[in-house]
Amino acid sequence: MPRPNILMITVDQWPGNLLGLAGRTDIDTPTLDQIARNGVYFPNAHSECPICIPARRSLMTGAAPRQHGDRIFQPALPRPNLPLLADVFRQSGYQTGAVGKLHVHPARDRIGFEEVVSYEEGRPQLGGPDDWDIWLADRGQAGLGYAHGMSNNSYEFRAWHLDEAAHPTVWQARQMCRMIQRRDPTRPAFWHLSFNFPHPPIVPLADYLSAYQDRDMQTRLTGEWDDDLPYALARVRQSWPALDDASLQRVRRAFHAQCTLIDHQLRLVIGTLREALLLDNTIIAFTSDHGDMLGDHGLYAKRVLLDGSARVPLILMGVAGCERLKPGGTDTKLAGLQDIMPTLLDLAEIERPDSCTGVSLVSDPPRESLYCEAMEGAMAMRMVIDGHWKLIWYPAGNHLHLFDRITDPNETQNLADLPATVDIQARLTETLISQLYGEDLEWVVDSTLIGFDAPELPAPQNRALSGQRGLHYPQPPEDDPSKIVGAP
Repeated sequence: MPRPNILMITVDQWPGNLLGLAGRTDIDTPTLDQIARNGVYFPNAHSECPICIPARRSLMTGAAPRQHGDRIFQPALPRPNLPLLADVFRQSGYQTGAVGKLHVHPARDRIGFEEVVSYEEGRPQLGGPDDWDIWLADRGQAGLGYAHGMSNNSYEFRAWHLDEAAHPTVWQARQMCRMIQRRDPTRPAFWHLSFNFPHPPIVPLADYLSAYQDRDMQTRLTGEWDDDLPYALARVRQSWPALDDASLQRVRRAFHAQCTLIDHQLRLVIGTLREALLLDNTIIAFTSDHGDMLGDHGLYAKRVLLDGSARVPLILMGVAGCERLKPGGTDTKLAGLQDIMPTLLDLAEIERPDSCTGVSLVSDPPRESLYCEAMEGAMAMRMVIDGHWKLIWYPAGNHLHLFDRITDPNETQNLADLPATVDIQARLTETLISQLYGEDLEWVVDSTLIGFDAPELPAPQNRALSGQRGLHYPQPPEDDPSKIVGAP
């Protein structure tokens, strides 16, 4: 058998349980459900830092945020001085190519890929245009990619405004098909297909939006702790307008429509692999950088450590007859994005770099716990989970959340500081403290979490409409790349 090809598919802001195979009846994901039936589904996969750039750095380095250097979102941060996933495959004789969003700086840094067809969500201030912008201009639609008027970080929605071929999801899938078709037949391939959706802007094709028009959506999750938020969560909540139940249902229908469009476009890519006689010797991985709270507990988007934001979908399908990824499997071990690099290298029989802190999900012993983190200062959140429990620490205000993941998967009851859970909380706290570094150590005294006084909540402002894009012809000027353009 020749060396296997690898197709790594990533999406952006797709919650871990938002799959038909996970029991959701309000989402259609027939392609992903079948890929999972052909391989193994990992329902306990998490993003170590559920924010776009830090999560992708874990994916591409096989390392936790402490090692790769970002837990807050630093758009001007250059690539980490660590072996990168594409570099390792390329140095092992693979051709390497990527389509879609890499979210790196400089914007044209290929991070080890020999070929990149880029889509970077309209960030000309970081350097551009990207390849989708150029393609639009070549067909007489220069600068119109964001003329739908929807923001890249908020929850207004409408149908896509240009023709179907110009929709980024459709364009990215077709570009990956072309990359597969023009491959070098003398070398195995590592391909990365990186969709930017379902991350806002919420602009599904009109027929997908109409297909969900009368669909009943899962109601928002609420908890007994929702009215007593720690400072960091209160800041997140005030960043987006509150939606009533009917409005939230409409938003979710449109968001789910974006997911289903991705699912259907994956069929074109798989069909291309099949017709090229490559499918049976191709490993497929599917995951997301993080999830989206989508109104649960009154919260939206990512950067929090609750389940909707931190848990991600993860599916692995091996080559035909693969004994380590037997069809129809569900593996409940704790997994992180840092595990994908060592797992794919293991499946390709390539030695992993010593810099990887992740483990192979197909050969290494399962971890007992997983540490996750997001943000710094007053927005800092730290978490440790095991197979049964989740502890989240919010240093501002020294607030704790303790959830029973077995009996309360929706995280509705905070069991912190209760007599019945004192031993569990102590054990998890010890594990959490062992993972802290940097400024976090100032908030621990004598092995006790002390945190610091939470500041006053600032008055919410959103002058930039959550990073609203304008007309991109002529191209907007470059700006300070460290400036964060996005969530309020």
